[in-house]
Order: sequence, then C-alpha cells, then structure tokens
Amino acid sequence: EGRKMDSSAVAVAAPLLEAGGKEMRHLGRTAHNMSSSSLRKKSDTSLVRKVPCAALRGFLSTLQEVLFGTKLFVLFPAVLLAVVARYMRFGQVWLFVLSLIGLIPLAERLSFLTEQIAFYTGPTVGGLLNATFGNVTEVIIALFALREGKITVVKCSLLGSILSNLLLVLGTSLFFGGLANLGVEQPYDRKQADVSTGLLILGVLCQSMPLMLRYAVSAGEHAVNSDDSGLVLSRACSVLMILAYGAYLYFQLKTHRQLFEPQEVEDDGDDLVSEDEAVLGFTSAMVWLAVMTVITALLSEYVVSTIEAASESWELSVSFISIILIPIVGNAAEHAGAIIFAFKNKLDITLGVSLGSATQISMFVVPLSVLVAWVMGVPMDLDFNLLETGSLFLAILVTSFTLQDGSSHYLKGLLLLLCYAVIGVCFFVLRRRSVSLADRLSSGFPQNGR
Repeated sequence: EGRKMDSSAVAVAAPLLEAGGKEMRHLGRTAHNMSSSSLRKKSDTSLVRKVPCAALRGFLSTLQEVLFGTKLFVLFPAVLLAVVARYMRFGQVWLFVLSLIGLIPLAERLSFLTEQIAFYTGPTVGGLLNATFGNVTEVIIALFALREGKITVVKCSLLGSILSNLLLVLGTSLFFGGLANLGVEQPYDRKQADVSTGLLILGVLCQSMPLMLRYAVSAGEHAVNSDDSGLVLSRACSVLMILAYGAYLYFQLKTHRQLFEPQEVEDDGDDLVSEDEAVLGFTSAMVWLAVMTVITALLSEYVVSTIEAASESWELSVSFISIILIPIVGNAAEHAGAIIFAFKNKLDITLGVSLGSATQISMFVVPLSVLVAWVMGVPMDLDFNLLETGSLFLAILVTSFTLQDGSSHYLKGLLLLLCYAVIGVCFFVLRRRSVSLADRLSSGFPQNGR
C-alpha cells in the first residue's frame, strides 16, 4: 500500500517538476537568445574524447564549442584575414569588407557566451547581461568612431540599426513567414509591441527636440542663452532616455516578465543544440567573452578607420554605408534567427528580436553615446538632421500601425520592406556636401556640435 502511494506521488510530482524545470530554464532567456540559438549546432566531440590528457581535452572541447558550435563558423576565417590584411597592407577596402564579414559570427558568439554566463548568474543578472551585450557591436563601433571624432558615422550607424530592425528585419520576417504559412493564422502578443513602440516614440521625441530648437532659433521665432543650448538639451534628454530604459528593464525583468517570455519551440529534427543546460563553465565563458569582445573591438576599429576609403572607392556616401550597409551586415546573425522563427510561425520571438533591438539602440545606445561623448569632450548631440529624423519618425509610425491588430500576413511585411527600400534609395542618391563653419554661421544656423 505504501509503495503504491509513493509511486502515485511520484507520478503526480514528475510532471510538475518537469514543468517547473522548464520554467526555471526559460527564466532570463530572451527573444534575442532564442533567435541566436537557431543558428547553433551540435559539435562532434568524438575526436576530442580520444585525447588522453584531461586538461588538453577540456580546452579542446571548449574551443570546439565556441568556434564550431555555430552554423556561421565558416565566416571565422574572415577575422584572421582581416588582421592579415591590416598588417600586410592589402588595401583599406579589403580590410573594411573582411572586418564587416568577421563581425557576423562574432556577434552571434557574444550572444551565446552571454547566455552561458546567465545560466550561473540567475534570470535577473542574466537579463541585464543580455540587455548590455545585446547590441555590443554597435556600442563598440560608436565608441571608436567617437574617439576619432566621426560623429556622423556614429549617428548614421545607430539610426541605420533602428531602421534595419524596424523595417528590414521585421518586414522580411513577416513577408516570408506569411508566404510560408499561407492559410494559417499568424497571431502575436500586441502587449509587447505596444511597450516597444511607446518607447520608440519617446526616443524619436527626444531626438526631435534639438532639431526643432535649431530650426526655431534659426527662423527667429525663439532665442537661446548660448550657442550650445541644443547640446545641453541633448544631454538632458539623454539622461531621461536612460532612466526610461532602466524603468523598461525593471518592467521586463521583474514586474511584467510574462509579457516578454519567448514561445517554446518544438524540436524539428535538425541539429540544433539543446539550451536546457550550460555547455561551458562560468570561468571559461567569462574568459571567452572577454576574448571575443577584444576581437570585436579590433574589427570595429578597422571598420571605422576604413569607412571613408570604402566610400570613395565605391562612390557611395558615408551616410549610405553607415545607415544601410553596416547595420545589415553587423546584425546578420540576429536577423537570420528572426526570419527562421517567422517561418516557424513564432512571431512573438521575431517581434522580440526586431523591436527589442530597436528599442535598446534608441533608448540606451544612442543616449549612452551622447553622454560618453560628453565625457570624452566630443560635442555629439541628438540632432540627427531633418531627413534622418523624419525617416526614423515615419518608420516608427508605419511599424506601429502595421502591428496594431495582433495578427500578420505577408502583405504587411512587403509594405515594411518597400518603406525600407524608399529610405535606402533616398540615402543612396544623397550626396552630403561639406559645410564649413563659415557657411554655417553665414546661414544663420547656431553651432550644434557637428
């Protein structure tokens, strides 16, 4: 009788424990993690297990997991080729291209290593790590560009990342996901989209204020105390934007975590690696995260230092390269993951990737760049110029209207893609003329730090 009761208790408790285990494993996992995991694969450790030395065997196993545990491992030679091109002086255009290609697998590996660390730190710290390293490539490129005083590159690359996520990534995902799921309902949770679009509208409002102030002063409608009032306003808005982003993280990780938990994905029989447990130790993950960050910083420096040479060689403006090319290549791994989940009709994950990344760049990376530039003595403000700010505002507006009904189809994706194509053509034909300080003063524009 006692054994029957024990077995009954085990039968009842087993499903509860399994469900609880799944819940604990998914705490702290974000749509970015789910997106990146779609590009990972199982590593064949049969050869490594034959190594007699335990220490060497452990090192080789970790090395194999880090370098070959992704479907993008074929792009890792571009990292080495970029370094060789730099020291063998192959040409700045080659260095620019190889560095951009090398950043693709590095960005995916940074996401993988961050998630490995999150297994040991808990969901809250893991979520903060994901928020910090979610767009580390854009942050590093911005820092190196600020160090060289290339404010236009910083602004255009960050603007391009937001536009790319809102229009290109989301549009491609909805378009191909709609075609792959014709006749099938494609629902998603509107609550997450509403939160993200609200923050994006706040971000574009903060970016519009310095622009409107500049035009109001130049038109003689208002007067300011000093010529750097736009810069002061930008720094104040940047502080408020970071505070808003902090509130958003608290909302996402604490009070309303259920809104941002990714959908579970069934195993479809491919060689995707299981994400139920860590495959690296905490120390190994930290060391490899530092190594990958240093390599990413090196390639980012190459990109920043050679962008003008690529612009002259290809006869394209720096604005077009920064707004269109760099974001597309730099976020290719994350974008591919979003599209894969759209094919599987997991649109909540797709929206989490595209809207989450756009929100992080708009509300954290952009104001952080302004404040870091302030510390460095670089006069960067939030005035992104009329064309750039207008494009961003319209992109957010179109995205918000597209996502308002809670369901998707391929036509929505096509409309977003066409909007991105229009903006891309606009910046392709744009040839920004060089404006000297004398020209600015004679035109009546106050100095705004650019």
